[in-house]
This record gives sequence, structure tokens and C-alpha cells, in this order.
Amino acid sequence: MVGQLLLHITLFLWSMSNALLAVASEASLAKPNCLSQCGNITQIPYPFGIGAGCYLDDWFQIICNNSASPPKAFLNRTGLEVLEISLGGTLTVTSAITFSNCDNKKSDRQAPNLLGSPFVFSKSNRFTSIGCDVIALMTDQGSPLGGCYSICDNITHSTSTIFQNNSCSGLRCCQTTILDGLSFFNTSFAAVLINGSDSEMECKYAFMVDHDWFMSTNISTIVDMDSVPVVLEYQLNQYSEQHIYGTYNFSHQNMNCNIFRQCSCKKGYQGNPYLLDGCQDINECDNQYRCGPGTCINLPGHFVCYQPDRQILRINVGILVAGGVIGLLFLLIGAWWSHKVIKKRKDIKRKQKFFKQNGGLLLEKQLSSGEVNVEKIKLFSSKDLDKATDKFSIDRILGQGGQGTVYKGMLSDGRIVAVKKSKIVDGGEVGQFINEIVILSQIIHRNVVKLLGCCLETEVPLLVYEFILNGTLSQYIHHPNEEFCLTWEMRLRIAIEVAGALSYLHSAASFPIYHRDIKSSNILLDEKYRAKVADFGTSRSVSIDQTHLTTLVHGTFGYLDPEYFQSSQFTEKSDVYSFGVVLAELLTGQKPVSLMRSQESRSLATYFLLSMENNLLFDILDSQVMKDGRKEKITAVANLAVRCLNLNGRNRPTMKEVAVELEGIQLSVRAETDVQQVFPEVRCVQTQEINEVWDVVSSSTGPCTDGGTGSSFDVQPLLFFNTQ
Repeated sequence: MVGQLLLHITLFLWSMSNALLAVASEASLAKPNCLSQCGNITQIPYPFGIGAGCYLDDWFQIICNNSASPPKAFLNRTGLEVLEISLGGTLTVTSAITFSNCDNKKSDRQAPNLLGSPFVFSKSNRFTSIGCDVIALMTDQGSPLGGCYSICDNITHSTSTIFQNNSCSGLRCCQTTILDGLSFFNTSFAAVLINGSDSEMECKYAFMVDHDWFMSTNISTIVDMDSVPVVLEYQLNQYSEQHIYGTYNFSHQNMNCNIFRQCSCKKGYQGNPYLLDGCQDINECDNQYRCGPGTCINLPGHFVCYQPDRQILRINVGILVAGGVIGLLFLLIGAWWSHKVIKKRKDIKRKQKFFKQNGGLLLEKQLSSGEVNVEKIKLFSSKDLDKATDKFSIDRILGQGGQGTVYKGMLSDGRIVAVKKSKIVDGGEVGQFINEIVILSQIIHRNVVKLLGCCLETEVPLLVYEFILNGTLSQYIHHPNEEFCLTWEMRLRIAIEVAGALSYLHSAASFPIYHRDIKSSNILLDEKYRAKVADFGTSRSVSIDQTHLTTLVHGTFGYLDPEYFQSSQFTEKSDVYSFGVVLAELLTGQKPVSLMRSQESRSLATYFLLSMENNLLFDILDSQVMKDGRKEKITAVANLAVRCLNLNGRNRPTMKEVAVELEGIQLSVRAETDVQQVFPEVRCVQTQEINEVWDVVSSSTGPCTDGGTGSSFDVQPLLFFNTQ
């Protein structure tokens, strides 16, 4: 009886001490003696604060404007109005709407600039545009960061049918997600003139907005607003622990933090993790019904229920412990054996599941049909590729794109490879991944990136390619360096190699293959700066009697065939158009889409065609081309580019004709070089040296062909106009 009395007294004292701690934990989330409320914001937690000594630094200082009714809170450094602050690492502020051609609306307002601050735009936001036949772009110094395209028809132009069901799916309203860590962008518009529409002068506007707020708001009322809510993330990884907490002597025991030092209290605790000892235990025993008839005992982070009636049973503690140890020993031995068997079975089932999920059955069907020869494709194990890429370390990333992420790896035999880790796909996209394997398995060409094998037993599918050392052609055209530059001879040779590869894909392969995304960033350069065509994620093979494919539009702005864009019918001539844009890049050194050019020439294809039509070719050429190339050969290549960019696909040459014509131009250059070598006083050193270094040998034995003259345009090109 005495023992039970002592036990009850001990439990009572323990519960009282925890109750006192629980009361203390209900303190404000702000620093001591600091204001924690401004208007509708009822809690302003540290690192934010009002008044000296109440905030982490000036970025987190809150200015409370008490002259407004109700009072409004603003960030001191940015001037942004604060609507809500969360301890989860986010805050909601107001962001300006960018208008164009809207009555009584300023057109020079932009989203806030967060560069240099601890704030970034959260991925819970959406970049949204409202208007007819308009492209809204997020740019940074002229380079696109993202955007979306909204279209209209006779119905969506009618104000009575606009925004039914609060929809924003591309008809008059479009949305897109944003990049991780985005801290700055400018908003601009480009109207697309389709069938003489007058959308250029219509009111249009774009904005970054909290997606949850947007979905609960009537879209038609936004035009009457000047700003909308946007969610920011605050990251404290640039601050030391001493700066945040005022000391190094504190414990992380009751909190969880990520790499950006965004913290939260652990389960069973509450409070502000940015204050010293800010995470305090939650007293679950405040709920009197927590343990029913028993006694609730609050413990740090959890609680236990004590049932006094059950303590009457006396158990020999020694026997209980000994029996428990022996039982545990047998249990561990049995569990070890069971674990080995179960793990092996789970591994087999998991691999079978992923194999099926990643299209393995579809690939087996392709193999069993006998139409695909993949004898040289190796099936790699996930263990081999984990080892090759250091478990897919971020330090091994070579690049990221719409289809996935590419890592550099080294196999056990010492070979350097590129491992493409595709994005997690749903069942409808598995066919696209298997399509890439099937297409690459059929291609054997020195100017096409070689597929070494694949791995289908992982959660996301993996492809293993040969490693191409020198990066993309786009890097050398648009980001040249002083140590190495692309000479005229090299540009011509690269164009010939790419044209030869596409000609092979279109006609020489077992099935005609349309690439559908030819661009300079999909052309890689090996150790000898030979071209390699890459990225077949959107490619399609067709039967011999097919003349086109009807699909959703795939590709990259600036390279898209206007015919394909309007009709969704992709033909081999669509690849020819994209190659024509690459030729224009090689000649001019300019980007395929640039906001730095005039309004009607945002597209390089349009800019190049207009320059050729106005006899201004030599005003737009790259300085290296002007320095190295001969006028008549440059003109021949430019005229060929014009023919490739003809808006009527039937009037474009085939890739075989393009390859033969480029080889003819190269052969005529070499013939002139050989003649000049007979006469020492007329010496073309650069052409000879480049040919010796790169060992460029053409397989064509046909006669040299003239580039021809530029043909007149059948219709006006698809023009992009700046409306801001």
C-alpha cells in the first residue's frame, strides 16, 4: 500500500511539472517583449518582427502602417505588403499585375525583384496570362525562363462565355509552373497573328499568383485588381546559427530542419523553432478523456496511460526479463532468416513491377515482333548505374531537359557514359520512353548519339548513351570563348554532318524516322568537334507509306515548322525547317528567339528571311563567318537556308538534297584551296589548317551545286509582335 501511495504521489508531481511546462509553451511566437500582431495578421513569428531587436535582420523587419484601417504590414527592404506569415518557411505578399493595352491600367508594373534577398518564389505559385492569341513570357535579360500561350476563337471572344467554370486551360487564360529557386523575372507579351485576328491591341495581363487563391477566385474580377497574392519562401541557410539564436549552445533535439534551414517542431512539440528553446512539449493530457478511466502521464513529445487496477498483478521481474531476452534472441534469429527470404522476394517483385511500369512488356512485344533489332542493347542493373553515377549525385549532372536529367558516369570497365534518368511518367507516357529505345536501337550512324543500353528495373527508367565530351553546338554559337571559336570551315562541316544524319534518319534507316526537335542544343560535339544528333524523346518512326504524323504539337519555340504548328501534321519537311533555323544560327550567331530584336523579327527565321529579302545578309552575319568565309559560299549556304525555311513545306528540299548541296559547297571550297596552294603568293592558310586538324572527308562524289537564289515567299511568315 505504501508503494502504491508513493507511486501515485510521483505520478501527480510529474503531471504537475509537465502542466507548468505546457503553460509556458503557450507564449507568443515572437521574441519576448515584441509586438506580434498587425491588423489582420494575428501572429508575426520570429525571424520576422516589429521594432528594434525583434527581427533577424532588415530583410525580416515588418513595418506596421497603423494609419490604414485595418493596419497593414509591409516588409521593410522590399516594401511588399504582407498578408500572412507561416512558420513552415513561407509568407504571402502582394505582387503587381502586368497589364498591356488595358484602359486605366499602367503597363510598366512588374513582379517583385527578390535578387539578393533570402526570399524566392514558391513553386505553389503559377505564372498566369489572360488574353487572346498571346504568348506571355517570363524573361531574364532577354532569355526566356518560361511562359504560356492562350488562344481564342469566336466563342471565347464573347464576354458572355468567358471564364465559365473558372477554367484556365489555354482558352483565353493559360498557366504554367515555375522554376525552383526563382527570384527575378520580367513579364512581356508577344501576340500571334492568326487568320488576321486583331488580338494585338486587346487588353491582356499576366501575373504570378498563389494557385490556391486563384482557384477560389472569380477570374473575371482580376482585371479590376492591381495586385494578387503570391507565396514566397524564406531561406535562412545564409545565416549562422549564432546569428539566428544568439548562441551556438542550443539543441536541435525538438525540431527538424532542411538544407535551407527551414525548420519545424517535431511531432508532439509546438512553438517557434527559430527561437532559443522555442519548441515546447504539447501536453496531451489536457484532454481529460485521453486515457479513459486510467491516468494520463505527459512525457516529452508523447504520453502514456497508467492503469492502477492492473498493478495488483505481481510479476516476477527477473523471470520476465530473462524470458524476454531469450524470446528476443530467437525472434532476432528468425527475423534475420525471414528478412533474407522476404527481401529477395520483394526485390524480385519490385523489379518486375518497375519493369512492367517502365514499358518492359511493350519492349518485349516489340522484340518478339521481329521488326526491331536490339541485339547490341545491354540491360544494365540498377546497382551498376548507382555505382557509375555515385548514386546519381548532383555533382554528376550534365544537363536537364523536358524528358529528364542526364548524369555523367563511369562503368566498371572504365567507359565514360551519359545516363539519362527520365522523369516519373504515367501509363500514357510509357510508350514515348519505349519509342526512344526502339528508335535509337535502329540507328547506326557516326553522327547520331549511340544508345549503349537501358535499365527498366528502377522506379524511373534509365538510358545509357555514349558520352559526348564537348557539350552542345548551342554553347559554342551563343557563348563563344577566346580560346576556341567556330570557324567557317567547322560550321560548314557541322552542318554537313547534321544534314547527313537527318538524311539517314529520313530515308536510309529501316523505318523513316522524324526527329521533331532539331535545334542547336540537341547537337553535341565530340572530342574532334564532330556533330552528334541527340535527344530522341519526341521522335517518331513511321511506316514507308505514311507521309505525315498527326499529333499534339511537340518541339521548341523558334524551331517549330509553322505548317506543323497550325495543322499538327508533322512531315519530313518539318525537320528540314528546323534545320534551316540551325543553318541561320550558324551563319548569324544569333538565338532562335530573342526579345532584343525588333518587334517583327523576334523569330530568327523571320529575321533571316526578311534580311535576305532586303539584300541585308552581310549585315547580320557572325563576325567569325565574315572573317573566314568566302562571299559566294556564304551566299550559297544562306540561299539553301532560305529554301529550308520556305513556309510551304512542299517547296522545301529534302534532307538528302540539303546534304548533297552542302557537300558540293564544301568540295568547291576545297577545290579552290587546292588551286591556291599551287600559287604561293595566294595563300589561304586557315582553310587548309582546319581541314588537316579535323580530317574532314566527304563521302559525296557528285558535282558541286550552286546554292541557288532565294525563292519568294508563298505566304507571310508567322510573325511575333511585342505589344507592351
